[in-house]
Amino acid sequence: MSFELDQTDIIWIIIAGVFAVSFLVQLFYHLFFYIRSALYRSDNTITSSGEAVSVVICARNEAENLKNNLPAILEQDYADYEVVVVNDSSEDNTEEVLNRLKKQYPDLRSTVIRKDQKFSHGKKLAMTIGLKAAKNEWVLLTDADCRPASHLWISQMQKHFTTPNEIVLGYGGYERGNGLLNKLIRYDTLFIAMQYFSFALAGFPYMGVGRNLAYRKSLFFGNKGFASHLNLESGDDDLFINEVATKENTGLELSHLAHTVSPPAKSWTEWFSQKSRHLTTGFHYRGGTRFLLGLEIVSRVLFYVLFILLVANKIFLPWILAIFTIRLISGYLILNSVMNRLNEKNLLVFSPVYDIVVFIINIFCVVGNSITQKRSRWR
Repeated sequence: MSFELDQTDIIWIIIAGVFAVSFLVQLFYHLFFYIRSALYRSDNTITSSGEAVSVVICARNEAENLKNNLPAILEQDYADYEVVVVNDSSEDNTEEVLNRLKKQYPDLRSTVIRKDQKFSHGKKLAMTIGLKAAKNEWVLLTDADCRPASHLWISQMQKHFTTPNEIVLGYGGYERGNGLLNKLIRYDTLFIAMQYFSFALAGFPYMGVGRNLAYRKSLFFGNKGFASHLNLESGDDDLFINEVATKENTGLELSHLAHTVSPPAKSWTEWFSQKSRHLTTGFHYRGGTRFLLGLEIVSRVLFYVLFILLVANKIFLPWILAIFTIRLISGYLILNSVMNRLNEKNLLVFSPVYDIVVFIINIFCVVGNSITQKRSRWR
């Protein structure tokens, strides 16, 4: 008894085969990379390194944020640290706020970049000046609109300021709120963090976020700082880390006590602008990093698109549904564990929907960048 397949049958078999391969690739990322963040346990035997720390913050027109957030940074439960704020050409009362806080907090220092109509600059100049002004070898970076999640933020991060570490990655989350926009922002942040933490744990560190990131001052200046990507507005955190991070020199801290928290974008337009700016840097990552991230994205898109196509046409339906269920359960279990580890709530149930929506928004932003080719704003 013989079976003959027509051209349509062959096409559907190929589509089903590609779907199966995309599933296996996704499962590989879940079980080789992402599970590392889900199962990660901080070594509680690690004690204080005792390293002096310089917290560096760049601020442009951030008077209100500095007034609200600096006290939580200046009242950290840590013995030896300073806070350096770079007032980057502010036109509000940032300088007045800093001078007022200096009277109350002797560990607060600041430096000013005066506005020059003939010379425009981005955040990288302000960051470089802040690092030069820092007295200590270890610098801990955050933003003016960020606040530590606890009074042990510095203490928890500096536990990893030990040899051979030269970089410590932390988590910078966003405040929980109502509405779809808030959930998408927090899901996007959570997923990106799961990626860069998991890749680092697997020996492939590729980025950090400036809201909560530490490294040695000598590492920065020994590698000429931002010189290789000074022409790009973004990249003061991820592109520098992508250049200098290795399996041996990178540590991370996931404890709730070591997080920072920021207010999320208040409008879709603001968030699109932020994402458009951040997405300009990915094309400048190392080749291996681009391949790993690109393969994950392509396999995820193929998995969802081909699943819908196969189900709509009722092709191999039981097998397709079984594969989708396995991937769904795998993703749910890992994401739930990472959510608990990073203290994120109310994102699990609709995470596949958020996943698809965020991807579409990323595509929209990338296309927008390629069309406009506009230089993004300072922040």
